[in-house]
Amino acid sequence: MRKRINMSQLEAVIWDFGGVVTSSPFEAFNRYEADRGFPRDTIRRINAADPDSNAWALFERAEIDAVTFDTMFAEEAARIGHDIRGNDVLALLSGDIRPRMVAALDTIKAAGHKVGCITNNVPAGKGAGMSTSEKKAAAVADVMTRFDHIIESSKAGIRKPDPRIYTMMCEALSVAPERCIYLDDLGINCKPAAALGMRAIKVTGEDQALADLSAMTGLTL
Repeated sequence: MRKRINMSQLEAVIWDFGGVVTSSPFEAFNRYEADRGFPRDTIRRINAADPDSNAWALFERAEIDAVTFDTMFAEEAARIGHDIRGNDVLALLSGDIRPRMVAALDTIKAAGHKVGCITNNVPAGKGAGMSTSEKKAAAVADVMTRFDHIIESSKAGIRKPDPRIYTMMCEALSVAPERCIYLDDLGINCKPAAALGMRAIKVTGEDQALADLSAMTGLTL
């Protein structure tokens, strides 16, 4: 059973965005792969190779532009025998808002806790959620107004799982890591948060995330 933070000690809940507040882009990746006959998780496999210096990492730190990403990603895909352009992947990044997660965010904030968002994103699409439509961008922007502080990798020039990005958030919120809960859909991003003293929740689904968060905070979410 996950350890509950004493409500008198909890000060902040820090959220990843894609795959936590919105549906996971991995779901869109898998649909794309199935439609085109690629092995499942091909895109994730490409992104996992050379994770600090591949096209994905460079774009999330805004060290390359969209045109360069399109070409570099295609070259990386070709190395493992697949024809996938970077632009095809960018079109899959914007997930759908999860209303229950937004409601949980509101409940936590109403209880007096600070809320922050650390998101690895790229300088593409519309807004922090890399949306492909004005309507979706507006919905993301509405959610973003709820956070006390937001760190976007493409603006900060640093990305998860670099421990510095979690420290930056704690400093911005004026909270100690051990007084924070952190949610992310990637275990590799949860590990640095936990190492700093945060209670990390690896999000595998909406029901699971809300149950774990309720258990840790004592709030009904």
